Amino acid sequence: MSALFSSSSAVGGELKISDAEFVQLRDFIYAQCGIYVADNRKYLLENRLANRLKLLNLKNFGEYYHYLQYDTNKKSELSKLFEVITTNETSFYRNPPQLKVFQENILNEVIGELRKKGEKRLRIWSAGCSTGEEPYTLAIIVAEVLKNELSSWDVRITASDLSERVLEAARKGVYNEYTLRTTPKELVTRYFEKDGENFRIKPELKRLVSYGQLNLSDRVALKRVERSQIVFCRNVIIYFDDEMKKKVIGAFYDNLLPGGYMLIGHSESLHNITRSFKPIHYPGAIMYKKEA
Repeated sequence: MSALFSSSSAVGGELKISDAEFVQLRDFIYAQCGIYVADNRKYLLENRLANRLKLLNLKNFGEYYHYLQYDTNKKSELSKLFEVITTNETSFYRNPPQLKVFQENILNEVIGELRKKGEKRLRIWSAGCSTGEEPYTLAIIVAEVLKNELSSWDVRITASDLSERVLEAARKGVYNEYTLRTTPKELVTRYFEKDGENFRIKPELKRLVSYGQLNLSDRVALKRVERSQIVFCRNVIIYFDDEMKKKVIGAFYDNLLPGGYMLIGHSESLHNITRSFKPIHYPGAIMYKKEA
């Protein structure tokens, strides 16, 4: 083992990461998925990875880096690493003001334009979908707008995430009361079935969503995503540095059909990232339009 790895230590039984090891792991993570771990998040990386080292019976973070590079189980461990470094705090109907604008303005406009052309094919991409709350929320909103017409439309919501573990949970479509805390009660009754203490998304909604693993730093994979009228990418680009943000937002722009919309998290901004989109201001929300 290189001397570069030898400076991590256990203080009071807790593993500590050295500056050199932190840089190694940070650069490795960035190369793998585009997530940038800033210097002030060093403690976070240390805390979140400590359990992985213990489970793998590794003495320090240098050994862990070596494991990720060369072990026969490195691919499986990379998936675990992705799970550990991403936060999957989410819920149904997250940021209601934005979703209200989406339902009443954006979706109605997009559907109206499709009707004018005599088309009934709607495509939405939920990038960074986590355990499924966002794409299923979008499915509910689409169902609310189309009402009895839903069955005659070709609707697909492509939901992608870096972590296979969260996608497995999303595909099950079973949620507890806490994740539904901001969802109107009548919608819970309409679109979920009681499953013991939990709630299961109804099959007619579930069929609208297609889940798949996707690394947003993989340019080839991004180009394979079916082109969309609407892209949701909320609370994802906060993980990226400016260079990676530009690449990812550029990929979303290319994916969108002319006249399509992109929605990002309420604390996120495209300022200094791109001028390709036209920002449209609504009360409580900004929508980004790809002009035709």
